[in-house]
Amino acid sequence: MSNETFVQPKLSDLFANHLQRQAETQAAGIATFDGEVTPYEVGPVQPLDPKLAWDESLAVLPLIAPASTNRIKAPPHWSHLVAHHESIVAVAFCAANFPQLMRNFQQILAKPNLAEMRPTPGRPTTATDLSTWQDEVAKRKSFPDMLLVVGALRLAKHFDAADIFLRTHDAAVPSDWRAAWDNEKAALAWHRGRHDEARKLWDAQAPSVPVLFNRGMAALFAGDNAGAKQHLTAAVAKLPANGAWHHLGRLYLTLAQLKR
Repeated sequence: MSNETFVQPKLSDLFANHLQRQAETQAAGIATFDGEVTPYEVGPVQPLDPKLAWDESLAVLPLIAPASTNRIKAPPHWSHLVAHHESIVAVAFCAANFPQLMRNFQQILAKPNLAEMRPTPGRPTTATDLSTWQDEVAKRKSFPDMLLVVGALRLAKHFDAADIFLRTHDAAVPSDWRAAWDNEKAALAWHRGRHDEARKLWDAQAPSVPVLFNRGMAALFAGDNAGAKQHLTAAVAKLPANGAWHHLGRLYLTLAQLKR
């Protein structure tokens, strides 16, 4: 029998931790479901923590863009965007995406043909405040906020608006943000269903960790297992081992290794 003694955490400590997390969430500009009831979905789908999703949505930045000392606030109604997004399996590593978008692992087991699991356009999410927010960011032309506008519009499935934003501001992108901007172009193509176009865009970009991840992910879901293993192996080796993107990359790599 084990001699270890289980110590029940103090209620005061639990409450303090809860308040600390609430403060961090508010500091990031994230409301909790905007006063709505937490949505319920039938099936093995886990609810998402909007603060965790926001933290993971920023993980791409230090790997492909200059360091930023500014505190980055979430888009309006971020909790709504997170909570109401359906589960997707083929997740691009880009701004505003997060690994927890794969909310239903059973999808992989149910569909042996991975090409059928690539993103499709779908119905846009109602997010009226995004338009005002994107105009405010565009006036400042501040990065990485400009990238997050594209990412939030893409996450809300406002694909045409994201495309217009990219084309409108393309010429004004600073050189040190160009790689991150181009990654967003490819991610937009991927998630709006233009998969071949996205692969060509990623193949033409310099091999940063996010680009390698996305090359491998896109190759996997196109049936190119050799390409998937090559690029995912390189990306996973450079991702923090305790990060969710590392774990998602390892999952994709395992799928590539299982396929013949």
